[in-house]
Amino acid sequence: QVQLVESGGGLVQAGGSLRLACAASGLTFSTYAMGWFRQAPGKEREFVAGISRSGETGYADSVKGRFTISRDNAKNTAYLQMNSLKPEDTAVYYCTSVKTYYTSSYYMRGQDYVYWGQGTQVTVSS
Repeated sequence: QVQLVESGGGLVQAGGSLRLACAASGLTFSTYAMGWFRQAPGKEREFVAGISRSGETGYADSVKGRFTISRDNAKNTAYLQMNSLKPEDTAVYYCTSVKTYYTSSYYMRGQDYVYWGQGTQVTVSS
């Protein structure tokens, strides 16, 4: 079965950086678009970043210029590099994936994804 396992979360001061990783198994990774979402306490889950099979990327306005999504098909892993972190970035971050025929498409709606990881906590202190 498909499994997504996030790692790399933690506590960091404002202005710092973290790199999240999402290790995927049970799938042909190169045929999946990948995404990162987050959910803060009392708030709805929101899109953070998405990456297509061929590496096209898209970002939420709130993280554009600070976060970078990438993928390594040889390692079956997706990454989220987060720089210049702010307290408002505090949330549980979830990795997600969907098998797609379209090589250049990434997705920004949670309903477009099928598989989800368990999440990793990111806390940014002021």
